[in-house]
Amino acid sequence: MKSYLVSIVVLAGVVACGPSKPGQPPSPVTAKDTSAAQAGPGGLSLPYADPFPSTYVRIASAPLVIRNVNIMTAAGPMIRNGAISVANGKIVALGATVETPAGATVIDGGGKYVTPGIVDTHSHLGVYAAPGGEALSDGNEATNPVTANVWAEHSVWPQDPQFPRNLAGGVTTLQVLPGSANLIGGRSVVLKVVPARTVQGMKFPGAKYGLKMACGENPKRVYQNRGPSTRMGNVAGYRTAWIQAEAYRRKWDKWNRDHKGDPPSRDLGMETLAEVLRGNILVHNHCYRADEMAQMIDISHEFGYKIRAFHHGVEAYKVADLLAKEGIGASLWADWGQFKMEALDGIKANIGLTSNAGVRVAVHSDDPSGSQRLNQEAAKAMAAGIAAGIPITEDMAIKWLTINPAWQLGLDDKIGSLEPGKDADLILWTGDPFSVYSKPEKVWIDGAMYFDRLDQREQWRTDFELGFVKTPGMFR
Repeated sequence: MKSYLVSIVVLAGVVACGPSKPGQPPSPVTAKDTSAAQAGPGGLSLPYADPFPSTYVRIASAPLVIRNVNIMTAAGPMIRNGAISVANGKIVALGATVETPAGATVIDGGGKYVTPGIVDTHSHLGVYAAPGGEALSDGNEATNPVTANVWAEHSVWPQDPQFPRNLAGGVTTLQVLPGSANLIGGRSVVLKVVPARTVQGMKFPGAKYGLKMACGENPKRVYQNRGPSTRMGNVAGYRTAWIQAEAYRRKWDKWNRDHKGDPPSRDLGMETLAEVLRGNILVHNHCYRADEMAQMIDISHEFGYKIRAFHHGVEAYKVADLLAKEGIGASLWADWGQFKMEALDGIKANIGLTSNAGVRVAVHSDDPSGSQRLNQEAAKAMAAGIAAGIPITEDMAIKWLTINPAWQLGLDDKIGSLEPGKDADLILWTGDPFSVYSKPEKVWIDGAMYFDRLDQREQWRTDFELGFVKTPGMFR
């Protein structure tokens, strides 16, 4: 991405990276937006026009072949000294050798490593934007214990300078969530880590929304003077909200069947919860303690929805068998714990033990700095698991960063592993990605290079950082 494009091209209306020819803007390729497959207002008509549809465009780029690299596929064993071919934004082939199409860019990897792009399931980039302060603190609508009516995307600031730093750390897809002040905090949004004028230009086409829920200390601390102020108050609050959502869904389902009379009145909060009950929105539940995770599962059984993943889950190892049985993923830290009472029993082998029980574990960040180093977090978790006697390999650990979080977001058919037909989100690392000395050297999203550590002109700078626009050649 030529840096001069970051401001000039954005102002011109093209959100793009990498010119097709020197001095020319790239030609955008409109991505098919399948987000309309989600249910509409109150369940009215399927599919429907998303009121805030993705406007992301895939950037046209030449075919790409990377040779002489060790390929961690996240779908099988590592391919050593192999090659991978990309065209039209998709992975075409990989193996010991691949064909080189006419006009392809060919990179000799020199024995380095290629992996899928990293997927971070728990981010607050854009809603807690740098440089921080109250003016940019937009992640918690802490005005009511249940704020299912709010959508995180309406707080995301695309000029957050933390986005390009995450890209430089190899993160190509992330889920931005509301904060954890509330029992039900609102909808998440899944973004591609690309420069854009609006959040819609970053939205992952076709990605389902998530619902952020939180249990434990945070809601009862925030609302202690007006309720809930106890864990039993938390549970009563969830159940009350779901009872209301059930009634709302039934009204709309009946009207959709017979269309008799006027449709029911819309309620934005109930609309979101009704879509969870219909299976159209995925539940991501902030929860630390094992007993509370079990309680949240009981509540999901009572009202007939599925929890997609527990986040943070420092005691996930205590109920790993239950999570595996329920088909619930776990987004976990490598070694965070002991920083509050509900995190007291955090252990460094948590990821290894939970993964070994058959749970789809993801290494997540919840932190703008940690998200730049998720490969190191996975390496720490792998080392702790091995020290605990769990036979973890790099082929297993790479899944914690790629295909498992992609599954938690419902995107494992598009991203998360290097397989023919999948989106070409790739990282070329300077060395073994699980080494503290390794960094992403180049990063591609949908086959277009968005970051090159060796060339400043291929590095994204936000308008917030630039202040003015430099022209081509000024970096030489």
